[in-house]
Amino acid sequence: MRALPWILAGILIHPTGLVAAHLSLAEAEALALIHDRRAAAFEAGARARHEQAVAAAQLPDPTLKLGVGNLPVESFDRSDTPMSQLQVGVQQRFPPGRTLALAGQRQERLAAGMSARAEARRREVLRELRQTFLEVYYQSRAARILDETYRLFEDLVDITRAYYGAGRKNQQDVLRAGVELSLLDDRRERVRTRLETARAELARLVGPEAAQRPLAEDFPEQPALSVPSVMHQALDRHPQLQQVNREIEAGRLEVDAARERYKPGWSLDVTYGERNGREADGSGRSDLLSAMVMVDLPLFTDKRQDRALAARQYEVTAVELERDELRRELRQQLDTALAERERLQARLARYRQRLLPEAGQHAEASLKAYQSGVSDFTALMRARLIELDARLTALRLRTDLAQTAARLRYLVGEES
Repeated sequence: MRALPWILAGILIHPTGLVAAHLSLAEAEALALIHDRRAAAFEAGARARHEQAVAAAQLPDPTLKLGVGNLPVESFDRSDTPMSQLQVGVQQRFPPGRTLALAGQRQERLAAGMSARAEARRREVLRELRQTFLEVYYQSRAARILDETYRLFEDLVDITRAYYGAGRKNQQDVLRAGVELSLLDDRRERVRTRLETARAELARLVGPEAAQRPLAEDFPEQPALSVPSVMHQALDRHPQLQQVNREIEAGRLEVDAARERYKPGWSLDVTYGERNGREADGSGRSDLLSAMVMVDLPLFTDKRQDRALAARQYEVTAVELERDELRRELRQQLDTALAERERLQARLARYRQRLLPEAGQHAEASLKAYQSGVSDFTALMRARLIELDARLTALRLRTDLAQTAARLRYLVGEES
């Protein structure tokens, strides 16, 4: 993932006081990654697995033996019998085959899987942040457009009342103008409610102080993406798939370890015995040293090793099937997002090239016709509302297109 610019939240000096700087998309992305704790938790888990990999590959700790052997129970005197001795020994177990090395390698694969999970979490945070940021931008700009239209409607109401006073319009036009103004005011309130909801979601991601700052004026465009064929190739590098691939590799190492357990493990025992007393000829009794090797005998494998190996193989198969299903789900998400992007691009182009200019011209022509007494107030209101809806729809399409791009970047990565 490309490095995000670390832009510090600041304050601009204004002649009237202190004014918060605009919040850009790049700064919001950086703040969201800082505020998120799950990715850091997964990275900590990966480091724990790395440490565990070293420990898992080591031999078991040796066992120290201390004791007394062949002590007579009548006198408890070691010098009474020639075989009485104080014993000290060390026993070391050696697990079968390459099980230790495989255990260490398995932990390394799991560590890589946790790192991939952390990367997937970062992608999820950025996707959610971008979509929320764009929603806040849309609702704030929609509120501004509605405020502009509301002021225009107030002027139209004043004009209609003046015409009514002059006898050029009837009372129905005045009442209709008041109703339309009230309906538009209700629409403004609904947009403000959605704006506050979106800001609350943004506050969860970047913190309450940053979420209340005004957004940058320019539309938060995102980098261009590659052609669909390249994106389909990049999908195989999705961190969720990488995580599952590492789990499959760890499972296969478990299968290898299960096969190694058909081999015998063994233990080495070395014991030193110190004797007391003297021999018949008066010489001191010599100390004793004993060593032995103990070997496991995996003779009855049908109820233990065979079943353990089969269990590990079934576990790998289960994870492989989950990976195939995850790949299909991600591919379906990619195909859906690509289809949505194509439709949104076509609709947005239609609005920019035809509907917006035509709606504006129609609204201006209706106003002139109303002022000239050629058309009624209903036609004027309808024309103005058509223009308003066209502006809001075009902004919605542009926002939806950018949100779809955010979903695509989540699926294929920052550089695809």
